[in-house]
Amino acid sequence: MGTVKEQFTTDVAGLRSAGPTSVVELSDGDQFDLRVAPVAKRVGDATVRMLAYNGSIPGPLLKVREGSKVVVNVENHGDLVTTVHWHGLRLDNRYDGTHQTQQPIQVGGRFSAVIAFPDAGVYWYHPHIRSDYGIEMGLYGGIVVDPVTPDYWPAVHGETLIVLDDLLLEDGRVAAFSQDEPTHSAMGRFGNVLLVNGETDLSLAARLGEVLRLYVVNTANTRVFNMALPGARMKLVGGDSGHVEKEEWVDEVVLAPSERVVVDVMFDQSGDLTLEHRTPGRVYSLASITVGPERAGSSLADSYEILRTNPDMTAERRRIRQYLEAPPDKTVSFIAEMNLPGPEGEGPVIYACPMHPEVVSETPDHCPQCGMKLVAAAAALTYVCPMHPEVVSETPDHCPQCGMKLVPQQLVGQAGHAEHGEHAHGAEAETHTGLGGIEWEDDMVEVNRITTPANFRWKLIDQDTHAENTDIDWRFRVGDQVKIRLVNELAGDHPMHHPFHVHGAGRFLVLSRDGVVEPNLVWKDTVLLRTGETVDILLDVTEPGTWMAHCHIAEHHETGMMFNFVVTE
Repeated sequence: MGTVKEQFTTDVAGLRSAGPTSVVELSDGDQFDLRVAPVAKRVGDATVRMLAYNGSIPGPLLKVREGSKVVVNVENHGDLVTTVHWHGLRLDNRYDGTHQTQQPIQVGGRFSAVIAFPDAGVYWYHPHIRSDYGIEMGLYGGIVVDPVTPDYWPAVHGETLIVLDDLLLEDGRVAAFSQDEPTHSAMGRFGNVLLVNGETDLSLAARLGEVLRLYVVNTANTRVFNMALPGARMKLVGGDSGHVEKEEWVDEVVLAPSERVVVDVMFDQSGDLTLEHRTPGRVYSLASITVGPERAGSSLADSYEILRTNPDMTAERRRIRQYLEAPPDKTVSFIAEMNLPGPEGEGPVIYACPMHPEVVSETPDHCPQCGMKLVAAAAALTYVCPMHPEVVSETPDHCPQCGMKLVPQQLVGQAGHAEHGEHAHGAEAETHTGLGGIEWEDDMVEVNRITTPANFRWKLIDQDTHAENTDIDWRFRVGDQVKIRLVNELAGDHPMHHPFHVHGAGRFLVLSRDGVVEPNLVWKDTVLLRTGETVDILLDVTEPGTWMAHCHIAEHHETGMMFNFVVTE
Protein backbone atom coordinates (compact mmCIF):
# COMPACT_ATOMS: atom_id res chain seq x y z
CA MET A 1 0.00 0.00 0.00
CA GLY A 2 1.01 3.60 -0.36
CA THR A 3 2.47 5.82 2.31
CA VAL A 4 0.29 7.78 4.69
CA LYS A 5 0.63 10.91 2.51
CA GLU A 6 -0.76 8.93 -0.46
CA GLN A 7 -3.86 7.75 1.36
CA PHE A 8 -7.27 9.44 1.28
CA THR A 9 -8.06 11.29 4.48
CA THR A 10 -10.18 9.68 7.18
CA ASP A 11 -10.59 12.87 9.24
CA VAL A 12 -14.18 13.59 10.36
CA ALA A 13 -13.47 17.03 11.90
CA GLY A 14 -15.99 19.65 10.80
CA LEU A 15 -18.11 17.28 8.72
CA ARG A 16 -21.88 17.26 8.84
CA SER A 17 -23.51 14.11 10.11
CA ALA A 18 -25.10 11.86 7.52
CA GLY A 19 -28.86 12.25 7.39
CA PRO A 20 -31.72 9.91 6.48
CA THR A 21 -32.27 8.81 2.91
CA SER A 22 -34.98 10.80 1.18
CA VAL A 23 -37.50 9.50 -1.35
CA VAL A 24 -37.66 11.79 -4.40
CA GLU A 25 -40.57 11.36 -6.81
CA LEU A 26 -39.75 12.72 -10.25
CA SER A 27 -42.07 13.35 -13.19
CA ASP A 28 -41.17 13.47 -16.87
CA GLY A 29 -39.08 16.57 -17.55
CA ASP A 30 -38.20 17.30 -13.92
CA GLN A 31 -34.75 18.44 -12.80
CA PHE A 32 -32.95 17.14 -9.74
CA ASP A 33 -29.71 18.24 -8.04
CA LEU A 34 -27.29 15.55 -6.82
CA ARG A 35 -24.33 16.63 -4.68
CA VAL A 36 -21.25 14.56 -3.79
CA ALA A 37 -19.63 15.53 -0.48
CA PRO A 38 -18.04 13.96 2.62
CA VAL A 39 -20.09 13.25 5.75
CA ALA A 40 -19.53 11.91 9.26
CA LYS A 41 -21.40 8.61 9.42
CA ARG A 42 -22.20 6.62 12.56
CA VAL A 43 -21.42 2.94 11.98
CA GLY A 44 -22.00 0.87 15.11
CA ASP A 45 -19.87 2.45 17.83
CA ALA A 46 -17.65 4.36 15.41
CA THR A 47 -18.06 7.69 13.62
CA VAL A 48 -16.26 7.48 10.30
CA ARG A 49 -15.62 9.71 7.32
CA MET A 50 -17.59 8.61 4.26
CA LEU A 51 -18.91 10.13 1.05
CA ALA A 52 -22.57 10.72 0.31
CA TYR A 53 -25.03 11.81 -2.32
CA ASN A 54 -27.07 14.69 -0.87
CA GLY A 55 -25.82 13.97 2.63
CA SER A 56 -27.20 10.44 3.06
CA ILE A 57 -25.98 6.84 2.68
CA PRO A 58 -27.63 5.48 0.59
CA GLY A 59 -28.28 8.57 -1.50
CA PRO A 60 -31.80 9.67 -2.42
CA LEU A 61 -34.15 6.98 -3.69
CA LEU A 62 -35.43 8.19 -7.05
CA LYS A 63 -38.96 7.10 -7.95
CA VAL A 64 -39.91 7.66 -11.58
CA ARG A 65 -42.42 6.38 -14.09
CA GLU A 66 -41.52 4.10 -16.97
CA GLY A 67 -40.93 6.06 -20.17
CA SER A 68 -40.01 9.33 -18.45
CA LYS A 69 -36.82 11.40 -18.71
CA VAL A 70 -35.33 13.69 -16.09
CA VAL A 71 -32.31 16.00 -15.86
CA VAL A 72 -29.87 15.32 -13.02
CA ASN A 73 -27.41 18.10 -12.18
CA VAL A 74 -24.38 16.55 -10.46
CA GLU A 75 -22.06 18.71 -8.34
CA ASN A 76 -18.79 17.19 -7.12
CA HIS A 77 -17.35 18.16 -3.74
CA GLY A 78 -15.81 14.78 -3.07
CA ASP A 79 -12.21 13.57 -2.83
CA LEU A 80 -11.40 13.09 -6.52
CA VAL A 81 -12.80 13.49 -10.02
CA THR A 82 -15.96 11.46 -10.53
CA THR A 83 -18.81 10.43 -12.79
CA VAL A 84 -22.23 8.99 -12.04
CA HIS A 85 -23.15 5.73 -13.77
CA TRP A 86 -26.85 4.92 -13.99
CA HIS A 87 -26.59 1.20 -13.52
CA GLY A 88 -28.84 -0.96 -15.70
CA LEU A 89 -30.57 1.89 -17.52
CA ARG A 90 -30.74 2.03 -21.30
CA LEU A 91 -30.10 5.69 -21.98
CA ASP A 92 -28.27 8.13 -24.25
CA ASN A 93 -24.66 6.91 -24.36
CA ARG A 94 -23.14 10.29 -23.50
CA TYR A 95 -24.78 10.10 -20.06
CA ASP A 96 -23.61 6.59 -19.16
CA GLY A 97 -21.00 7.96 -16.77
CA THR A 98 -17.71 6.35 -17.87
CA HIS A 99 -14.38 7.79 -19.00
CA GLN A 100 -15.30 6.94 -22.57
CA THR A 101 -18.62 8.78 -22.58
CA GLN A 102 -17.96 12.01 -20.69
CA GLN A 103 -15.27 14.18 -19.20
CA PRO A 104 -14.75 13.41 -15.50
CA ILE A 105 -16.41 15.90 -13.17
CA GLN A 106 -13.61 17.81 -11.48
CA VAL A 107 -13.74 18.56 -7.75
CA GLY A 108 -15.89 21.68 -7.59
CA GLY A 109 -17.30 20.97 -11.05
CA ARG A 110 -20.79 20.19 -12.37
CA PHE A 111 -22.32 17.98 -15.02
CA SER A 112 -25.93 17.69 -16.22
CA ALA A 113 -27.20 14.35 -17.48
CA VAL A 114 -30.49 13.49 -19.18
CA ILE A 115 -31.56 10.15 -17.73
CA ALA A 116 -34.13 7.95 -19.48
CA PHE A 117 -36.13 5.21 -17.78
CA PRO A 118 -37.46 2.93 -20.55
CA ASP A 119 -37.92 -0.20 -18.42
CA ALA A 120 -39.77 -0.93 -15.19
CA GLY A 121 -37.70 -2.34 -12.34
CA VAL A 122 -35.10 -1.43 -9.76
CA TYR A 123 -31.77 0.20 -10.62
CA TRP A 124 -29.02 2.13 -8.86
CA TYR A 125 -26.41 4.81 -9.39
CA HIS A 126 -22.75 5.02 -8.37
CA PRO A 127 -19.37 6.47 -9.46
CA HIS A 128 -17.34 4.89 -12.26
CA ILE A 129 -13.92 6.39 -11.47
CA ARG A 130 -12.10 4.56 -8.66
CA SER A 131 -15.35 2.76 -8.00
CA ASP A 132 -13.53 0.61 -5.43
CA TYR A 133 -13.15 3.75 -3.32
CA GLY A 134 -16.33 5.64 -4.10
CA ILE A 135 -18.80 2.77 -3.64
CA GLU A 136 -17.10 1.52 -0.47
CA MET A 137 -17.22 5.05 0.94
CA GLY A 138 -21.00 5.29 0.46
CA LEU A 139 -21.65 6.68 -3.01
CA TYR A 140 -24.67 4.66 -4.08
CA GLY A 141 -28.41 5.24 -4.37
CA GLY A 142 -31.47 3.38 -5.60
CA ILE A 143 -33.93 3.94 -8.44
CA VAL A 144 -37.40 2.43 -8.70
CA VAL A 145 -39.10 2.71 -12.09
CA ASP A 146 -42.85 2.20 -11.78
CA PRO A 147 -44.47 0.38 -14.73
CA VAL A 148 -47.11 1.97 -16.94
CA THR A 149 -48.96 -1.36 -17.18
CA PRO A 150 -51.34 -1.44 -14.17
CA ASP A 151 -51.01 -5.18 -13.37
CA TYR A 152 -47.33 -5.50 -14.24
CA TRP A 153 -46.59 -6.38 -10.59
CA PRO A 154 -48.88 -8.30 -8.19
CA ALA A 155 -50.88 -6.26 -5.70
CA VAL A 156 -49.12 -5.22 -2.47
CA HIS A 157 -49.84 -2.92 0.46
CA GLY A 158 -46.48 -1.17 0.32
CA GLU A 159 -42.91 -1.33 -0.85
CA THR A 160 -39.43 -0.58 0.45
CA LEU A 161 -35.89 -0.52 -0.89
CA ILE A 162 -33.33 -2.85 0.74
CA VAL A 163 -29.73 -1.85 -0.02
CA LEU A 164 -27.17 -4.49 1.02
CA ASP A 165 -23.54 -3.50 1.59
CA ASP A 166 -20.52 -4.14 3.78
CA LEU A 167 -17.76 -1.88 5.08
CA LEU A 168 -14.20 -2.63 6.18
CA LEU A 169 -13.36 -0.83 9.43
CA GLU A 170 -9.95 -0.81 11.10
CA ASP A 171 -9.23 1.03 14.36
CA GLY A 172 -12.55 2.86 14.22
CA ARG A 173 -12.06 4.16 10.67
CA VAL A 174 -12.76 3.00 7.16
CA ALA A 175 -9.70 0.94 6.22
CA ALA A 176 -7.18 3.07 4.36
CA PHE A 177 -7.28 3.56 0.60
CA SER A 178 -4.28 4.43 -1.52
CA GLN A 179 -4.79 7.43 -3.81
CA ASP A 180 -2.47 5.82 -6.36
CA GLU A 181 -3.98 2.37 -6.92
CA PRO A 182 -6.54 -0.12 -5.61
CA THR A 183 -5.59 -2.76 -3.07
CA HIS A 184 -7.36 -6.07 -2.27
CA SER A 185 -7.18 -6.81 -6.00
CA ALA A 186 -7.25 -10.59 -5.62
CA MET A 187 -10.62 -11.14 -3.92
CA GLY A 188 -11.97 -7.63 -3.61
CA ARG A 189 -12.42 -5.67 -0.40
CA PHE A 190 -14.63 -7.68 1.95
CA GLY A 191 -16.09 -5.67 4.81
CA ASN A 192 -16.25 -6.71 8.45
CA VAL A 193 -19.47 -4.76 9.11
CA LEU A 194 -22.68 -5.50 7.23
CA LEU A 195 -24.97 -2.59 6.34
CA VAL A 196 -28.60 -2.50 5.28
CA ASN A 197 -29.77 0.89 4.04
CA GLY A 198 -26.57 2.25 5.54
CA GLU A 199 -27.33 0.95 9.05
CA THR A 200 -25.89 -1.85 11.18
CA ASP A 201 -29.15 -2.32 13.10
CA LEU A 202 -31.97 -1.47 10.70
CA SER A 203 -35.46 -2.00 12.15
CA LEU A 204 -38.57 -2.24 9.99
CA ALA A 205 -42.24 -2.57 10.91
CA ALA A 206 -45.13 -4.36 9.23
CA ARG A 207 -48.81 -4.90 9.94
CA LEU A 208 -50.45 -8.27 10.36
CA GLY A 209 -51.48 -9.61 6.96
CA GLU A 210 -49.51 -6.96 5.10
CA VAL A 211 -47.93 -7.82 1.76
CA LEU A 212 -44.73 -5.83 1.32
CA ARG A 213 -42.61 -5.58 -1.83
CA LEU A 214 -38.85 -5.57 -1.24
CA TYR A 215 -36.67 -4.06 -3.96
CA VAL A 216 -33.25 -5.50 -3.06
CA VAL A 217 -29.92 -4.16 -4.38
CA ASN A 218 -26.40 -5.47 -3.62
CA THR A 219 -23.96 -2.52 -3.67
CA ALA A 220 -21.02 -4.27 -1.96
CA ASN A 221 -17.59 -4.14 -3.58
CA THR A 222 -17.23 -7.93 -3.68
CA ARG A 223 -19.51 -9.72 -1.21
CA VAL A 224 -22.23 -12.02 -2.54
CA PHE A 225 -25.33 -11.94 -0.35
CA ASN A 226 -27.72 -14.84 0.23
CA MET A 227 -30.80 -13.19 1.72
CA ALA A 228 -33.46 -15.12 3.65
CA LEU A 229 -36.39 -14.21 5.88
CA PRO A 230 -37.28 -17.19 8.10
CA GLY A 231 -40.81 -17.06 9.46
CA ALA A 232 -42.26 -15.46 6.34
CA ARG A 233 -42.73 -16.66 2.79
CA MET A 234 -40.97 -14.83 -0.03
CA LYS A 235 -42.31 -14.74 -3.57
CA LEU A 236 -39.77 -13.95 -6.30
CA VAL A 237 -41.47 -11.59 -8.76
CA GLY A 238 -38.64 -9.69 -10.46
CA GLY A 239 -34.95 -9.28 -11.17
CA ASP A 240 -32.52 -6.74 -12.58
CA SER A 241 -34.80 -5.14 -15.15
CA GLY A 242 -38.40 -6.18 -14.66
CA HIS A 243 -40.64 -9.08 -13.77
CA VAL A 244 -39.73 -12.75 -14.04
CA GLU A 245 -41.24 -15.22 -16.47
CA LYS A 246 -42.79 -17.28 -13.65
CA GLU A 247 -43.30 -16.09 -10.09
CA GLU A 248 -42.05 -18.63 -7.58
CA TRP A 249 -41.75 -19.26 -3.85
CA VAL A 250 -38.16 -18.99 -2.61
CA ASP A 251 -36.47 -19.61 0.73
CA GLU A 252 -33.51 -17.38 -0.13
CA VAL A 253 -32.15 -15.24 -2.96
CA VAL A 254 -28.50 -14.90 -4.02
CA LEU A 255 -27.31 -11.49 -5.21
CA ALA A 256 -23.85 -10.78 -6.59
CA PRO A 257 -22.52 -7.22 -6.49
CA SER A 258 -24.80 -4.93 -8.58
CA GLU A 259 -27.57 -7.53 -9.00
CA ARG A 260 -31.16 -6.81 -7.95
CA VAL A 261 -34.18 -8.91 -7.07
CA VAL A 262 -37.81 -8.05 -6.34
CA VAL A 263 -39.59 -10.20 -3.75
CA ASP A 264 -43.04 -9.92 -2.20
CA VAL A 265 -43.47 -10.98 1.43
CA MET A 266 -46.67 -11.63 3.37
CA PHE A 267 -46.50 -11.17 7.15
CA ASP A 268 -49.26 -13.49 8.38
CA GLN A 269 -48.09 -13.83 11.99
CA SER A 270 -47.29 -11.12 14.51
CA GLY A 271 -43.92 -11.09 16.22
CA ASP A 272 -40.28 -10.40 15.48
CA LEU A 273 -38.49 -11.59 12.34
CA THR A 274 -34.87 -11.32 11.25
CA LEU A 275 -33.69 -10.67 7.71
CA GLU A 276 -30.60 -12.87 7.29
CA HIS A 277 -27.53 -13.34 5.11
CA ARG A 278 -26.75 -17.07 4.99
CA THR A 279 -23.45 -18.61 3.98
CA PRO A 280 -22.39 -22.27 4.22
CA GLY A 281 -20.61 -21.48 7.48
CA ARG A 282 -22.40 -18.56 9.10
CA VAL A 283 -25.69 -16.77 9.39
CA TYR A 284 -25.63 -12.97 9.69
CA SER A 285 -28.42 -10.78 11.04
CA LEU A 286 -29.15 -8.03 8.52
CA ALA A 287 -32.25 -6.30 9.88
CA SER A 288 -35.15 -6.83 12.27
CA ILE A 289 -38.81 -6.71 11.24
CA THR A 290 -41.52 -6.30 13.86
CA VAL A 291 -44.98 -7.44 12.79
CA GLY A 292 -47.55 -5.69 14.95
CA PRO A 293 -51.06 -6.87 15.85
CA GLU A 294 -52.79 -4.16 13.77
CA ARG A 295 -54.13 -5.63 10.54
CA ALA A 296 -53.48 -4.29 7.07
CA GLY A 297 -56.49 -2.48 5.63
CA SER A 298 -57.56 -4.88 2.90
CA SER A 299 -56.67 -8.57 2.65
CA LEU A 300 -54.44 -9.64 -0.24
CA ALA A 301 -54.16 -13.23 0.99
CA ASP A 302 -55.95 -14.74 -2.01
CA SER A 303 -53.98 -12.89 -4.67
CA TYR A 304 -50.71 -13.50 -2.83
CA GLU A 305 -51.20 -17.26 -3.17
CA ILE A 306 -51.28 -16.99 -6.97
CA LEU A 307 -48.02 -17.58 -8.83
CA ARG A 308 -48.44 -15.70 -12.09
CA THR A 309 -46.83 -16.40 -15.45
CA ASN A 310 -46.03 -13.25 -17.44
CA PRO A 311 -46.95 -13.53 -21.15
CA ASP A 312 -44.29 -11.09 -22.37
CA MET A 313 -41.54 -13.28 -20.91
CA THR A 314 -43.05 -16.53 -22.20
CA ALA A 315 -43.00 -14.88 -25.62
CA GLU A 316 -39.30 -14.20 -25.10
CA ARG A 317 -38.76 -17.90 -24.33
CA ARG A 318 -40.33 -18.82 -27.67
CA ARG A 319 -38.20 -16.21 -29.42
CA ILE A 320 -34.88 -17.43 -28.01
CA ARG A 321 -35.34 -21.13 -28.80
CA GLN A 322 -33.33 -20.77 -32.01
CA TYR A 323 -30.34 -19.47 -30.03
CA LEU A 324 -30.14 -22.25 -27.45
CA GLU A 325 -28.17 -24.69 -29.62
CA ALA A 326 -26.58 -22.08 -31.89
CA PRO A 327 -22.83 -21.49 -31.55
CA PRO A 328 -21.87 -18.33 -29.66
CA ASP A 329 -21.08 -15.16 -31.59
CA LYS A 330 -18.52 -14.18 -28.95
CA THR A 331 -16.73 -16.12 -26.22
CA VAL A 332 -14.91 -14.45 -23.36
CA SER A 333 -12.85 -16.11 -20.62
CA PHE A 334 -12.24 -14.91 -17.05
CA ILE A 335 -8.80 -15.62 -15.60
CA ALA A 336 -6.23 -14.29 -13.10
CA GLU A 337 -2.46 -13.73 -13.17
CA MET A 338 -0.67 -13.36 -9.84
CA ASN A 339 2.94 -12.29 -9.47
CA LEU A 340 3.53 -11.66 -5.78
CA PRO A 341 7.15 -10.99 -4.74
CA GLY A 342 9.02 -13.76 -2.94
CA PRO A 343 10.36 -13.47 0.60
CA GLU A 344 13.40 -11.31 1.31
CA GLY A 345 16.73 -12.91 2.09
CA GLU A 346 18.51 -16.01 0.79
CA GLY A 347 17.06 -18.68 3.07
CA PRO A 348 15.02 -21.70 2.02
CA VAL A 349 11.61 -21.08 0.42
CA ILE A 350 8.38 -23.04 0.57
CA TYR A 351 5.14 -22.49 -1.40
CA ALA A 352 1.74 -22.45 0.29
CA CYS A 353 -1.89 -21.69 -0.56
CA PRO A 354 -3.14 -18.52 1.17
CA MET A 355 -6.65 -20.00 1.35
CA HIS A 356 -5.59 -23.50 2.44
CA PRO A 357 -2.37 -23.06 4.47
CA GLU A 358 -2.12 -26.80 5.03
CA VAL A 359 -1.27 -27.10 1.30
CA VAL A 360 2.52 -26.69 1.17
CA SER A 361 4.96 -27.54 -1.62
CA GLU A 362 8.70 -27.33 -2.10
CA THR A 363 8.17 -26.20 -5.71
CA PRO A 364 5.86 -23.63 -7.41
CA ASP A 365 2.47 -25.18 -8.05
CA HIS A 366 -1.29 -24.65 -7.71
CA CYS A 367 -3.54 -25.65 -4.83
CA PRO A 368 -5.33 -28.96 -5.53
CA GLN A 369 -8.32 -27.78 -3.48
CA CYS A 370 -9.06 -24.36 -4.99
CA GLY A 371 -6.67 -24.00 -7.94
CA MET A 372 -4.93 -20.91 -6.57
CA LYS A 373 -1.27 -20.33 -7.31
CA LEU A 374 0.88 -21.17 -4.30
CA VAL A 375 2.67 -18.21 -2.75
CA ALA A 376 6.37 -18.22 -1.91
CA ALA A 377 7.31 -17.75 1.74
CA ALA A 378 10.44 -18.17 3.81
CA ALA A 379 10.65 -21.72 5.12
CA ALA A 380 9.70 -21.83 8.78
CA LEU A 381 11.76 -23.26 11.62
CA THR A 382 8.58 -24.22 13.46
CA TYR A 383 5.39 -25.84 12.22
CA VAL A 384 1.91 -25.61 13.67
CA CYS A 385 -1.51 -27.21 13.19
CA PRO A 386 -4.02 -24.74 11.60
CA MET A 387 -6.83 -26.38 13.58
CA HIS A 388 -4.93 -26.76 16.87
CA PRO A 389 -2.33 -23.95 17.04
CA GLU A 390 -1.06 -25.23 20.39
CA VAL A 391 0.44 -28.19 18.49
CA VAL A 392 3.95 -27.02 17.50
CA SER A 393 6.83 -28.99 16.01
CA GLU A 394 10.27 -28.34 14.54
CA THR A 395 9.48 -30.72 11.66
CA PRO A 396 6.61 -30.83 9.13
CA ASP A 397 4.75 -33.64 10.89
CA HIS A 398 1.03 -34.33 11.43
CA CYS A 399 -1.18 -33.15 14.27
CA PRO A 400 -1.70 -35.89 16.89
CA GLN A 401 -5.19 -34.53 17.62
CA CYS A 402 -6.71 -34.27 14.15
CA GLY A 403 -4.13 -35.73 11.77
CA MET A 404 -3.76 -32.55 9.70
CA LYS A 405 -0.37 -31.83 8.21
CA LEU A 406 1.49 -29.15 10.17
CA VAL A 407 2.21 -25.95 8.26
CA PRO A 408 4.79 -23.17 8.55
CA GLN A 409 3.84 -21.05 11.53
CA GLN A 410 3.82 -17.73 9.64
CA LEU A 411 1.16 -18.99 7.25
CA VAL A 412 -1.48 -19.81 9.83
CA GLY A 413 -2.49 -16.18 10.36
CA GLN A 414 -2.96 -15.61 6.64
CA ALA A 415 -6.08 -17.75 6.62
CA GLY A 416 -7.80 -15.77 9.38
CA HIS A 417 -11.21 -14.20 8.81
CA ALA A 418 -12.26 -10.65 9.63
CA GLU A 419 -14.45 -10.56 12.72
CA HIS A 420 -18.09 -9.67 12.22
CA GLY A 421 -19.02 -9.18 15.84
CA GLU A 422 -22.69 -9.14 16.68
CA HIS A 423 -23.76 -9.63 13.06
CA ALA A 424 -22.62 -13.27 12.99
CA HIS A 425 -24.19 -16.26 14.64
CA GLY A 426 -24.58 -19.96 14.01
CA ALA A 427 -21.87 -22.31 12.73
CA GLU A 428 -18.34 -21.05 13.22
CA ALA A 429 -16.21 -24.06 12.35
CA GLU A 430 -16.51 -24.01 8.55
CA THR A 431 -16.28 -20.69 6.74
CA HIS A 432 -14.34 -21.68 3.62
CA THR A 433 -15.56 -19.45 0.83
CA GLY A 434 -15.33 -21.64 -2.24
CA LEU A 435 -18.42 -23.74 -1.50
CA GLY A 436 -20.95 -23.64 -4.32
CA GLY A 437 -18.51 -21.78 -6.54
CA ILE A 438 -18.79 -18.60 -4.44
CA GLU A 439 -16.20 -17.13 -2.10
CA TRP A 440 -18.40 -15.91 0.72
CA GLU A 441 -15.59 -14.43 2.85
CA ASP A 442 -11.98 -13.27 2.55
CA ASP A 443 -10.05 -16.45 3.33
CA MET A 444 -6.62 -14.93 2.66
CA VAL A 445 -6.81 -11.57 4.41
CA GLU A 446 -3.11 -10.68 4.55
CA VAL A 447 -2.31 -11.77 1.00
CA ASN A 448 -5.45 -10.10 -0.40
CA ARG A 449 -4.57 -6.83 1.32
CA ILE A 450 -1.23 -6.51 -0.50
CA THR A 451 -2.49 -7.40 -3.98
CA THR A 452 -2.60 -4.45 -6.39
CA PRO A 453 -2.64 -4.03 -10.18
CA ALA A 454 1.17 -4.21 -9.98
CA ASN A 455 1.22 -7.81 -8.74
CA PHE A 456 -2.24 -9.17 -9.58
CA ARG A 457 -4.04 -8.87 -12.90
CA TRP A 458 -7.57 -9.95 -13.69
CA LYS A 459 -8.21 -10.60 -17.37
CA LEU A 460 -11.08 -10.95 -19.78
CA ILE A 461 -9.89 -12.77 -22.91
CA ASP A 462 -11.66 -12.92 -26.27
CA GLN A 463 -11.21 -16.58 -27.20
CA ASP A 464 -11.50 -15.85 -30.93
CA THR A 465 -8.85 -13.11 -31.16
CA HIS A 466 -6.98 -13.71 -27.84
CA ALA A 467 -7.28 -9.96 -27.16
CA GLU A 468 -7.31 -9.06 -23.46
CA ASN A 469 -9.30 -6.47 -21.54
CA THR A 470 -9.16 -3.05 -23.25
CA ASP A 471 -7.75 -4.60 -26.44
CA ILE A 472 -11.00 -6.48 -27.03
CA ASP A 473 -12.72 -4.92 -30.05
CA TRP A 474 -16.37 -5.90 -30.44
CA ARG A 475 -18.68 -4.08 -32.87
CA PHE A 476 -22.44 -4.51 -33.13
CA ARG A 477 -25.40 -2.81 -34.75
CA VAL A 478 -28.71 -1.74 -33.23
CA GLY A 479 -31.08 -4.68 -33.59
CA ASP A 480 -28.41 -7.37 -33.26
CA GLN A 481 -29.07 -10.42 -31.11
CA VAL A 482 -25.64 -11.45 -29.84
CA LYS A 483 -25.04 -14.79 -28.15
CA ILE A 484 -22.11 -14.40 -25.75
CA ARG A 485 -20.51 -17.33 -23.97
CA LEU A 486 -18.90 -16.45 -20.62
CA VAL A 487 -16.33 -18.98 -19.42
CA ASN A 488 -15.09 -18.68 -15.84
CA GLU A 489 -11.83 -20.61 -16.16
CA LEU A 490 -10.62 -22.98 -13.47
CA ALA A 491 -7.12 -22.50 -14.85
CA GLY A 492 -5.18 -19.42 -13.77
CA ASP A 493 -3.78 -18.25 -10.49
CA HIS A 494 -6.98 -17.64 -8.51
CA PRO A 495 -10.28 -19.16 -9.69
CA MET A 496 -13.28 -17.39 -8.16
CA HIS A 497 -16.76 -16.09 -8.99
CA HIS A 498 -17.37 -12.97 -11.12
CA PRO A 499 -20.49 -10.80 -11.62
CA PHE A 500 -20.38 -9.73 -15.30
CA HIS A 501 -22.12 -6.43 -16.10
CA VAL A 502 -23.00 -4.99 -19.50
CA HIS A 503 -23.73 -1.26 -19.67
CA GLY A 504 -26.83 0.16 -21.36
CA ALA A 505 -26.31 -0.98 -24.95
CA GLY A 506 -29.25 -3.24 -24.22
CA ARG A 507 -30.51 -5.93 -21.88
CA PHE A 508 -29.76 -9.62 -21.95
CA LEU A 509 -31.40 -12.93 -21.14
CA VAL A 510 -29.51 -15.81 -19.56
CA LEU A 511 -29.87 -18.75 -21.97
CA SER A 512 -28.12 -21.50 -20.03
CA ARG A 513 -25.67 -22.36 -17.27
CA ASP A 514 -23.24 -25.21 -17.92
CA GLY A 515 -25.52 -26.33 -20.74
CA VAL A 516 -28.69 -26.37 -18.62
CA VAL A 517 -31.39 -24.10 -20.03
CA GLU A 518 -32.34 -21.22 -17.71
CA PRO A 519 -35.70 -22.20 -16.16
CA ASN A 520 -37.03 -18.71 -15.34
CA LEU A 521 -36.27 -15.81 -17.65
CA VAL A 522 -35.83 -12.19 -16.56
CA TRP A 523 -34.15 -9.25 -18.26
CA LYS A 524 -30.66 -8.79 -16.81
CA ASP A 525 -27.67 -6.48 -16.98
CA THR A 526 -25.51 -8.45 -14.51
CA VAL A 527 -24.99 -12.20 -14.25
CA LEU A 528 -23.09 -14.15 -11.59
CA LEU A 529 -20.56 -16.67 -12.90
CA ARG A 530 -19.65 -19.15 -10.20
CA THR A 531 -16.16 -20.62 -10.17
CA GLY A 532 -15.68 -22.88 -13.21
CA GLU A 533 -19.13 -22.08 -14.63
CA THR A 534 -19.97 -21.39 -18.28
CA VAL A 535 -22.96 -19.11 -18.92
CA ASP A 536 -24.56 -18.25 -22.27
CA ILE A 537 -26.40 -14.93 -22.55
CA LEU A 538 -28.31 -13.30 -25.41
CA LEU A 539 -27.72 -9.54 -25.65
CA ASP A 540 -30.55 -7.56 -27.24
CA VAL A 541 -28.70 -4.57 -28.72
CA THR A 542 -30.87 -1.43 -28.76
CA GLU A 543 -28.71 1.63 -28.03
CA PRO A 544 -25.87 3.10 -30.16
CA GLY A 545 -22.60 4.31 -28.66
CA THR A 546 -19.48 3.12 -26.87
CA TRP A 547 -20.42 0.83 -24.01
CA MET A 548 -18.51 -0.92 -21.26
CA ALA A 549 -18.60 -4.53 -20.07
CA HIS A 550 -16.75 -5.57 -16.91
CA CYS A 551 -16.61 -7.61 -13.74
CA HIS A 552 -18.57 -5.76 -11.05
CA ILE A 553 -16.27 -6.72 -8.21
CA ALA A 554 -14.97 -3.18 -7.93
CA GLU A 555 -11.32 -4.14 -7.38
CA HIS A 556 -11.39 -6.55 -10.34
CA HIS A 557 -12.73 -3.84 -12.62
CA GLU A 558 -10.12 -1.36 -11.41
CA THR A 559 -7.42 -4.02 -11.88
CA GLY A 560 -8.23 -4.26 -15.59
CA MET A 561 -11.16 -6.68 -15.96
CA MET A 562 -13.11 -4.56 -18.45
CA PHE A 563 -13.42 -3.59 -22.11
CA ASN A 564 -15.50 -1.32 -24.34
CA PHE A 565 -17.52 -2.23 -27.40
CA VAL A 566 -19.11 -0.09 -30.12
CA VAL A 567 -22.71 -0.14 -31.31
CA THR A 568 -23.67 1.67 -34.54
CA GLU A 569 -27.11 2.49 -35.94
